[in-house]
Amino acid sequence: MSKSTIGNVWVYIEQDEGKIADVSLELLAKGRELAAELGVKTEGVVLGGGVGAEVIQTLHEHGAENVFVADHPGLKYFTAVPYAKVIVGLVKQHRPNIFAFGATPVGRSLAPRIASELQAGLTADCTSLRIDEFEDRTTKQVMKNKLMQIRPAFGGNIIATIVNSWQDPQMVTVREGVMAMGTPEPGRKGKVTKVDVELAPEDLAVSILERFKEESSLNLKGAQIIVAGGYGVGSAENFKLISELAETVGGAVAASRAAVDAGWIDHDHQVGQTGVTVRPRLYIACGISGSVQHRAGMAESAKIICINNDANAPMFSIADYGIVGDLHAVIPKMIKAYKARV
Repeated sequence: MSKSTIGNVWVYIEQDEGKIADVSLELLAKGRELAAELGVKTEGVVLGGGVGAEVIQTLHEHGAENVFVADHPGLKYFTAVPYAKVIVGLVKQHRPNIFAFGATPVGRSLAPRIASELQAGLTADCTSLRIDEFEDRTTKQVMKNKLMQIRPAFGGNIIATIVNSWQDPQMVTVREGVMAMGTPEPGRKGKVTKVDVELAPEDLAVSILERFKEESSLNLKGAQIIVAGGYGVGSAENFKLISELAETVGGAVAASRAAVDAGWIDHDHQVGQTGVTVRPRLYIACGISGSVQHRAGMAESAKIICINNDANAPMFSIADYGIVGDLHAVIPKMIKAYKARV
């Protein structure tokens, strides 16, 4: 299939009362990159009740050349059945080549329903996307301009590259934070396509009567300084030292998977392929060996400090500054020195 005949790149825009999920804006940036390589357009798909002009403008500024807007009272809050029905109809009408969703609770609920209805392939929890050619080993057919859908597998122990040889769209959900958010272009204009929404009573059999929202107190993605502890910390009790250093330097507390699996800290703090992807200005890794799975979630930090008593720990290979020593001795000295300087 030539570049001129393939469909566009679509991004499902997750929004709630005018607040756009960061992962949707991250995907628009990646969508622009993929679309440019394919010679097609980047388009956003947003559903809701009372979708404001500021939402559409934000999407244009982040790279959407066209925004499909499905505005209907029955779509004010996310429920899977009506949302899936509207989007399936859009896909059948416009046939996008690639369709990306955030791997959020909403995306993980919505994307499989759409893929099932369309009988399309879907790869979940991708950490990277790229365009390449693919040869089917059975048929020997070479398919050009296919989406390489890259994700961790077998508990994060290997990296799998998946290719969809089925009929378009090539569908993926992408984890939050793994794609860098692009810089918006203020005042950038684009097209808006209004979607006619027809919902039957049975589509609205489930309705939301009342909602309770509680914002998380932890925002690792937005933290500029992160202090992370690994299995080398030794115990949940010892994580108090990690928390003390984080509090001293004004940072957030994170952890490796090994520390989380040991039950020393909650999964919300986990950084890596099976956790959160972060890009802080400073990342202090304490007692973390630096497996490839962990490094994938923090390697793009602006500055990395590694504290480990093993001089051969892989984390030192990407650290800007390395301290070989017992973290239980090093961290108190760091805290004392920081307080004295401040």
